[in-house]
Amino acid sequence: MVKYWRSLDELKDPVAFKKNELKLEVDTKRELFKKESASSRRDFLKTFGFSVAAAAVVASCKKPIDKAIPYLIKPEEVTPGMANYYASTYFDANEYCSVLVKVRDGRPIKIEGNNLSSVSQQGTTARVQASVLNLYDDARFKTPLKQRSATAWEEVDAEIVQKLAELKAENRKVVLLTSTIISPSTKKVIGEFLKEYPNAEWLQYDAVSATGILKANQASFGKAFLPDYHFEKAKVIVSFGADFLGTWLSPVEYTKAYTAGRRVLEASDEMNRHYQFETGMTVTGSNADVRFPVKPSEEAVIIADLYNQLLSAKGMAPVSGQKSSVDLSGLVEDLIENEGESLVVSGSNDENVQIIVNAINNLLGNYGSAISLKKTLNTRQGLDDEFESFLSELNSGNVSGVLCWGVNPVYNHPKGETIKTALENIFLSVSFADRKDETTVACQFVCPEPHYLEAWNDAEPKSGVYSLAQPTIPKLFDSRQPQESLARWSGTESPDFYTFLKNNWENEIFAQQDEFANTQMFWNDALQKGVFESEQEISQNISYSENGLENALSAIQPASTGWEIAFYENMGMVNGSFANNPWLQELPDPIAKISWDNFAAVPVKWAEENGVANESVITVNGVELPVFVQPGQAPDTISVALGYGRLVAGKVGEGVGKNMFAQTVVENGAKKFWLTGAEVVKTEKSYKLALSQTHHSMEGRPIVRETTYDEWKIDPASGNEKHEEVEDHHVTLYPEPEFKGHHWGMAVDLSSCIGCGNCTISCQAENNIQVIGKEQVRNRRIMHWIRVDRYFSNDAENPEVYHQPVMCQHCDNAPCENVCPVSATPHSEEGLNQMAYNRCVGTKYCVNNCPYRVRRFNWFQYINNDEFDYASNSELGRMVLNPDVTVRSRGVVEKCSFCVQRIQEKKAQAKVDGRPIEDGEIQPACVQSCPGNALVFGDLNNPESKISKLFKNERNYHLLEELHTLPSVGYLTKVRNKKA
Repeated sequence: MVKYWRSLDELKDPVAFKKNELKLEVDTKRELFKKESASSRRDFLKTFGFSVAAAAVVASCKKPIDKAIPYLIKPEEVTPGMANYYASTYFDANEYCSVLVKVRDGRPIKIEGNNLSSVSQQGTTARVQASVLNLYDDARFKTPLKQRSATAWEEVDAEIVQKLAELKAENRKVVLLTSTIISPSTKKVIGEFLKEYPNAEWLQYDAVSATGILKANQASFGKAFLPDYHFEKAKVIVSFGADFLGTWLSPVEYTKAYTAGRRVLEASDEMNRHYQFETGMTVTGSNADVRFPVKPSEEAVIIADLYNQLLSAKGMAPVSGQKSSVDLSGLVEDLIENEGESLVVSGSNDENVQIIVNAINNLLGNYGSAISLKKTLNTRQGLDDEFESFLSELNSGNVSGVLCWGVNPVYNHPKGETIKTALENIFLSVSFADRKDETTVACQFVCPEPHYLEAWNDAEPKSGVYSLAQPTIPKLFDSRQPQESLARWSGTESPDFYTFLKNNWENEIFAQQDEFANTQMFWNDALQKGVFESEQEISQNISYSENGLENALSAIQPASTGWEIAFYENMGMVNGSFANNPWLQELPDPIAKISWDNFAAVPVKWAEENGVANESVITVNGVELPVFVQPGQAPDTISVALGYGRLVAGKVGEGVGKNMFAQTVVENGAKKFWLTGAEVVKTEKSYKLALSQTHHSMEGRPIVRETTYDEWKIDPASGNEKHEEVEDHHVTLYPEPEFKGHHWGMAVDLSSCIGCGNCTISCQAENNIQVIGKEQVRNRRIMHWIRVDRYFSNDAENPEVYHQPVMCQHCDNAPCENVCPVSATPHSEEGLNQMAYNRCVGTKYCVNNCPYRVRRFNWFQYINNDEFDYASNSELGRMVLNPDVTVRSRGVVEKCSFCVQRIQEKKAQAKVDGRPIEDGEIQPACVQSCPGNALVFGDLNNPESKISKLFKNERNYHLLEELHTLPSVGYLTKVRNKKA
């Protein structure tokens, strides 16, 4: 049997690991009786008897008394207690999603994916889910600012218009510096602004750009564009450092497509094979069938060598170039066997590397199949060389005005301090932003931008694919859309952006369809659906050429021999724009399971040889970083996440981790996210990390089960023999539980779960789960109802990785239920393991008796407690809370409820409609938001339901099923398509 391990300590000494795993010194007086109470244990015992009796009488959880003001005149579309859903669009300059916004009593409280979108297809990411919390952030700007002091819009407008007029009259350059804009209407507003001010230029800047791909396609196709990748059409996928399931280009879309090609349920199902070359362990690499840990400088050499070997395999003469030390024979064979049905991508920002990747895809016939040139991706359009030219002009005094919109170059550019000084001394500097950051404090004027849930907008993420964004709540503060500001400053008589947006759709986009006869019907339909996709053929008139290929091959340098540092985007923080979001700060890293910090991921072998362990401190080019010994880290390399070390972000984000953007360099006109010749020095210091990976262990049990695709084709139950053994010995003296109505259950396909953690944040938003902070995470008190366990197997130098979501298993023979002295955790008639919060007196017997460790105890009173003054506990932040879910108080146990509030809502609706509940109609938050469709929920009593069929599938098993807990959650074995 394969040995699985969660950490290196467990791999090396499992006995000692188990002994020390639960050792924790608890200051009980501080924890239990903090602030509000000075009661002793004796006082507790005196009142315990009364508590037991009173528990059956109390009607609900105690809540602070709030005064509410009802509607004087109720809006027609608002029914108290009923949610409204509005289609909108999320785009943060990096990531796009068409979304549905759940609004209760005028408050947006939850984000869901829009299943009508061909791009996001109902999927979201953790960042999209957490974006609703940003709406209620106290750190948002309340009014316009002038020299950091509050002022009125009239004063701001007057002074800015005056300065713009002076610059125009003197023909001095003004630069409108934005992040990537994918809104066609906004582009037109910018065009009108540039017409009014011919001395102005528009420049797009991305903190993590795709300059390499854009430049390479300019050379290979004569046009700078991002291709439309179709991972679902590829039987062989090869990725060089592209974390396409995590943060690269369009991760939701790619996850949907990737997992669609790996879902094997029927004998006829095929499975793609995924090769990953990368430095540090990423989400994408952890899901690969074959993974190669390589240094960043090796990637270019391997790509060039792969091109030559493919040429030779096709009987063509190879070109001169570097040879790699990696055995590529199996990969070459796979690619040749699947010509026209493969896909090769690279995350490199080097134009030469991307040119060679283009040549490989052309050689394999991938253009027109897995890579479409009919539509192009419109995100990440910023070119680093253009920004460098702007910096040169800025520093030389040739730029007199800068309008910053959605960018923070003072933080995320290696020359940030130079940019800050220039902005502080320039004639005109303006920032459009919704909250303070390092760039806004350097600008003379701050024009508050509304949150995307307060604003009108549109988007064209791909050519011919459109979506709309609409406000779901009146603006909370005195903010104004930048489009309206630009229109006002341009002298437009009617600067209202809604009117401009609607007119643009009626005049430009309406003509791309023939379904509706008039513009108003078209507008209403598009607004209701949130998306419109043109059926018109979009001809790019581009074809491949080998222009630049010879120079690209000759430019490839041998791999270096010293230390190399790789920088990557964390799935929560990405480029740092979400630093003040506590949900994402507390979300554990998918691989390291660390929250509230970035860290130096170092190779296992080097750590052992140098006496370095987790929480040691090393310096990397002079920057002190805590160590995490990362299985699978390439030798002589260190990986560090970007997006941390914010100095101006808000009380949550400031001072968390170190800023590594300052360590990046711009080389050959493009940002380079790895360094050679790095100086790494061991120190004697230590630093406490908030690791969640030691909260629980597998105890040597077959919790994760796996097989290979070849073995599965021979025997669909391969790797799951234990399940058959348990079923054969299933004997009980007691009658089996019967559920006459519904019996709810969930299935988790481990082959489709990528470990992104989106389900965790979606559950947190739906169920009002508290943030507890770094110290309490270290104390193993993280409150998430659904955790995503990560296991390793095989060699620590290059292990295989497994992700497993674990929530309450809703056991039909639940060990937690019969130990509760006050019947606070009963079993429902529909198979749900329930929690009666009003009865719970906090004995934690159920927590101790749960073999799955999924119950959470509230150690603190979070409201009005300075230690937990996070967004959802402030006066403003509490607006995000879901009124359908009780906010738990101190001393109460909580856990996953299968989103029972959603079950009850759909049951009630079906009853009103006089119909049965349809299969798939009820979706808990985790199921609805999963980008990989790894989770399925339904009625086990319905033999035709998808969940019933999955439970009968040969791959299905249950966690710790030998304990006879009879879980209502099933898992499908992990299948990898390894090459025989």
